[in-house]
Amino acid sequence: MEEMRRVPTFVILGKFRQKGIENIKDFQKIMTFAIETGMKHGIEVKAMYFTFGQYDFVTITEAPSAEISLQRLFVLGSRGSVRTETLSAVPFEKGIKEISKLE
Repeated sequence: MEEMRRVPTFVILGKFRQKGIENIKDFQKIMTFAIETGMKHGIEVKAMYFTFGQYDFVTITEAPSAEISLQRLFVLGSRGSVRTETLSAVPFEKGIKEISKLE
């Protein structure tokens, strides 16, 4: 397989807070703000989904660093509409390559 460049990838699990539910019609505006300001800091949104169950939405991003991603998530969270849980993700092919190195 082709060697993949390593760009930090994050899976962001989101839940609406009470304020977010009360102002649900503003969600698109809030996320547009988050995406646009994130882009200014080198964050690329790869996919977004509304979900059923424990989380209300999932966003997959690539960012220059964990620190930049953290900063932007603090800005989003400070608006009071959503709460996030973020997972650092390793591409499957990269994980398989690392497994093959095990002794």
